[in-house]
Amino acid sequence: MPRSYASVVINASAEEVWTFLRDFGNLADWRVGIATCAIEDGGPPDRVGCVRRLIGIGDLVFRERLTGLDDAARSCSYEILESPLPVRDCRATIRVAPVTDTGQAFVEWQAEFAADPADEHAMTATFDSAVLGSGLDRLRRRFG
Repeated sequence: MPRSYASVVINASAEEVWTFLRDFGNLADWRVGIATCAIEDGGPPDRVGCVRRLIGIGDLVFRERLTGLDDAARSCSYEILESPLPVRDCRATIRVAPVTDTGQAFVEWQAEFAADPADEHAMTATFDSAVLGSGLDRLRRRFG
């Protein structure tokens, strides 16, 4: 099963970054290419099991379910339910940790998915740079 990974150091505290990231309904506020993000049933965006509906460029629809939220570990896990990308069984986790000698935040984002063999290389590259990498870059810029 292909895996993708990206990480970044952000010039803000781990608590500050985590307080922002734990909101499963705010992806459009920081992720490039996402026009809207809404929790489908209108419930709280930190309820495990809630589903967010994302509308991307070209009106592409993605649906993702929150599968885990751990404030003590500052981690959030989710699975993709619907995607126009040729992937399936996609699960991802984003985690925030303190950089103890600087007071900054270390953020890592990883995803694991299945794809047809012909699509694996392209989808790994897409997740590495266009999804995870660019997302963390935008998050870093958000915190200056």
